[in-house]
This record gives sequence, C-alpha cells and structure tokens, in this order.
Amino acid sequence: MIKKALSIAMALTMAASLAGCGSSSTTATDGAASKSAESAGTASSTADGKTKLTMTWRDEGNGEQNPLYQWFTQAYETYPDKDKIELDFQYITASEGDYFAKVALALQSEDTAPDIVCEDTFYLPSDVAAGNLTNLDDYVNSWEDWTGGKFYENVKSGVTADGSVYAVPYTADSRGIWFNKEVFAKAGLPEDWAPKTWQDILDACKTIKEKCPDVIPFWCNAGTISGEATSMQTYEELLYGTGEEVYEDGKWVTSSDNILKSLNFINDLFSNEYATADLIYDAESSDNVVNNYLPEGKVAMMLNGYWITGNYKETGSAPWADYAEKLGYAEMPTSEGQAPGNITMSGGWTLAIPSLSDEKDAAWDFIKWCMNYDNYLNAVQLQGVLSTRSDVAADEVYSAQPFVQQATDFLEYAYYRPQNDQYTKVTTYIQTMVENVASGSLTPEDAMAQYKSDVENAVGAENCVDK
Repeated sequence: MIKKALSIAMALTMAASLAGCGSSSTTATDGAASKSAESAGTASSTADGKTKLTMTWRDEGNGEQNPLYQWFTQAYETYPDKDKIELDFQYITASEGDYFAKVALALQSEDTAPDIVCEDTFYLPSDVAAGNLTNLDDYVNSWEDWTGGKFYENVKSGVTADGSVYAVPYTADSRGIWFNKEVFAKAGLPEDWAPKTWQDILDACKTIKEKCPDVIPFWCNAGTISGEATSMQTYEELLYGTGEEVYEDGKWVTSSDNILKSLNFINDLFSNEYATADLIYDAESSDNVVNNYLPEGKVAMMLNGYWITGNYKETGSAPWADYAEKLGYAEMPTSEGQAPGNITMSGGWTLAIPSLSDEKDAAWDFIKWCMNYDNYLNAVQLQGVLSTRSDVAADEVYSAQPFVQQATDFLEYAYYRPQNDQYTKVTTYIQTMVENVASGSLTPEDAMAQYKSDVENAVGAENCVDK
C-alpha cells in the first residue's frame, strides 16, 4: 500500500504562487511514499539511479482518495519498468481556475515543468500556441491502440491542434441535471422527471421552493471562482441550447438575443431564489454540493457532469451506497424544446507531456501503460467518467455502472468548445458576465454589454459579431 502522502512545498519557483492553495507532493516508490526532495527543480534521477517522473494533476483535497492518485499508483504497482522509474506526485490542491493558472506558470520553467500533466481539453489550444506541450505525433503513430481504432475519433479530435496530437484523452463527459428523487417525491414531482423546456425547470424549482422551503431547488456554477465550469457547464449549456454558439464562422458572438435569453434564465434562477447567490463566491461549493448537499437533500437539482458518480463509489471521496436508486439524471433540454430537444457540452481531461520535460520517452511509456485496457478500465471506474476507448466502453464491467449508458446516449447531442487559442481569454469574460447576473450586480442587458466590450478589447472588434 502507498503510505499517506506528505504535504510539501513545490519547487521554489512556484512556492509563492502555490502557498495559498496548499500544494502537495509525494513520491511513489516500491509500494511506499517518501518525502520529495525539498529543493528547486524536478531532478530526473534519484539517488539509487531510478528515473524520476513528476506528475501533476488537480486534487480536490482528498489526497489518496483522489481517483487519479489511485489510478497512477495502482498502475505503477504492475508497471514492467517499476524498478527503473520513481513517480514524484506534485498534485495541486486548488480550484479549477487556480489549477489552470498554476500549471501555466509551471510549464514555463525547466525547474517546475512536470513530466506528465493532466490538462483540460479547453486549455490545450492555448498551451500548444504557447509552445508548452510536446507534439506526440511520432509517439501515437507507432502506438497500435491509437492507430487501430481503439479510441473514439471524435474524442481524439479534441486533443489535436494544427493537425497534430498533443495529448492522450482519459475522460469524455456529458452533462445533465442530477436530481434527488426523495426531494422530488416530497414536492410531488415524478421520479422520472424529464424537462422539455427551460420553463419546465423553472416550474420544478417553483414547486420545490413552495413544498420544500428548506431545500435549495437548483445549483449550477455561476461565479468566476468556479472558472471554466461556469462557462461550460452553465452558460454554454444554455447558449448552445438556443441554437447559438460562442464562436461562429470565425467570429466571437458578443451580443445577441440568444445570449440575452441565456442570461435571463440565469437571472430567473437567482432573482427568484431558486438558486442561492451565497454559493457563488465559495470555492468549495461545487464539491460540497456534490458530496454533501445533493445526497443529504439540501439541494434538489444540480447541473453537472456524469463524472460525479465517481465520488459516490466505495473508493470515492463521498461514498453513497444507494446513489443509483436515490438519484435521477435528466437531459438538459433546449430552450423551447426545439430540435434536437436536448443539449450537452462535452470535453474532457488528458495526459500531456510538457515541452520542458527532460524525460519525454519515459513519460510516454508510462502514459501508454496507464492507458492500456486493464489499467484504463480501472481508471474510468474509479473516476466515474465516460471512456475514451471504445473497447473499454464495450466491457461488461464498464457498461454495468449506474447511469453510464444514459450519459453516453447524451453525447448524441454533444457540442464542444471552440478549438481556438483565444478561448482562454474569452471564457474569463463569460464567467464575469454570468457572475454579474447571478449576483444581481448587473442586469442581463448590462452584463451582455460589458461582455461585448471586454471581448472586443481582448481579441479585436474585427473578430467579433453581433447577431
């Protein structure tokens, strides 16, 4: 067994930046964890001659219970070159937005760049444009699992830029509305609830507020502190459900009736107290809603991804034995029920090799090992995510998981974020716009006007369009 991880400071270059969010680092050796060397840099070899691979991912504060920690350590136990490799875990305990910022900083220095980094697909285009990631074409072209059709082609497209591959995707995802069936029963709502329009959601919220006044009817990410989750899981889940996208025909849409429609829905949620503004500024709200409020019936509905089920498994951060019976999972409807009727945003996380890694070949070899059939089947079960490998998705062990087939079916109506390196700028203004409306700081009209101004200043008015 891997002993309890020891929290230490990361490399000196990052120490000041990470101090506020509690970075942790552990070294996985032959079945034990030892304190990492407290010095700047990511040395590529150890005292006993092993190659050291540093690995960075976002930790939600659950340490050894984190599914990624478990995946990597369990894969390492059977790794054929275990006697030659030592894993140095430098995971970052931070909000999603802070994680992206700190990884971007780390990738710029040889002293702090890890050998393997967990990277969200939304951030990949900008990191590629900045020269921060290794082109993996030569690696994947000689990997039979990749070239032999074992990865979904549409998922592979999310890790490419300029025609080249820069990461290996280890999660696919879909999003919908999770709801507590016990709360719904108390409110007189059906356990097979399936909203057809946004108004159906608001009507359910109103009923819950009247019948269950101590319950928060609806939760969604709605603040800048939630980072990309606010952009993708809330705003874009709404906007794309109107038939409009953030980026169309080479232009950023900065003002439109559909943007206003999306913001008005958010305003309806918060101004009617169907959602609570108190959680907007709480960095822990997302984890608390998933792990506590929804299971305890303090929140009735939550707009979130399929992966949350990983928290409820025995190995998860918030085990919930009967979650499959107590939860419902509804597709997010389009605004007026127009075709195709439902909408989901999809993305996912990847394993990438930073350009400044000095152990690229060893890093690639370990990535391949983690992503082989057996290790990856274990990984998707631990994380509660959708498989990026079609052969794993066909495995009976995988398909038997609660909600997995339903979540996979959602992908039929999936949209993806713009594969444009300017998106990482635009998304910050989306988050501000949503927070301004949810908090009541600005009207939807004024928030959209501010968004238009911000995006035009950031990417150039010639690259924007009003509709």
